[in-house]
Amino acid sequence: MSGDSTKSLGKGSSPPGPVPEGVIRLYSMRFCPFAERTRLVLKAKGIRHEIININLKNKPDWFFKKNPLGLVPVLEDSKGKVVYESVITCEYLDEAYPGKKLWPEDPYEKARQKMIFEAFTTILANKKTTFFGGNSVSMTDYLIWPWFERLEGLEITDCVDHTPKLKLWIAAMKKDPVAGPLFLNPNDHQHFMELYLKNSHEACDYGL
Repeated sequence: MSGDSTKSLGKGSSPPGPVPEGVIRLYSMRFCPFAERTRLVLKAKGIRHEIININLKNKPDWFFKKNPLGLVPVLEDSKGKVVYESVITCEYLDEAYPGKKLWPEDPYEKARQKMIFEAFTTILANKKTTFFGGNSVSMTDYLIWPWFERLEGLEITDCVDHTPKLKLWIAAMKKDPVAGPLFLNPNDHQHFMELYLKNSHEACDYGL
């Protein structure tokens, strides 16, 4: 079971089998911004993975054994190791897997980016580079992006009209080869939210 277009598993479903060797499994939900953070990092680092979507309105009992909180994202490897919480999963992937490092290696630069992530709105006016971490996309951008991606679907894009630097960043993120293909269709998000707010079990699978 791979890709992010698979139907979600809900209450009464059978738990998936063991994670294949050489692959990491992500328990996700197609419209969840927290899970999208982890999907962005997996793709940015080129990590072999499979995605199992969970119906967050009708959670399967077995999923609470993966994460007692019943939330996504959750990572699981072939040895049965489980990691959850979105920022923790992203940092784990960056440290545990080779390839492009999304956090800087230098401790000071890493701390600086984490400070940007914690309070990015207060430093926006002083931002001199295209992306929050510099002139190329970094972990900071991927951790922030899922919420800005949803502005159009929520019909609140006017909230960034007075921030030209932020609008330029949004445009640059849409062109990013990792974030661009994962861009959430605004209409799909609107319909998902309508169903989700009605507690519909069909919400997580909207559009499939």
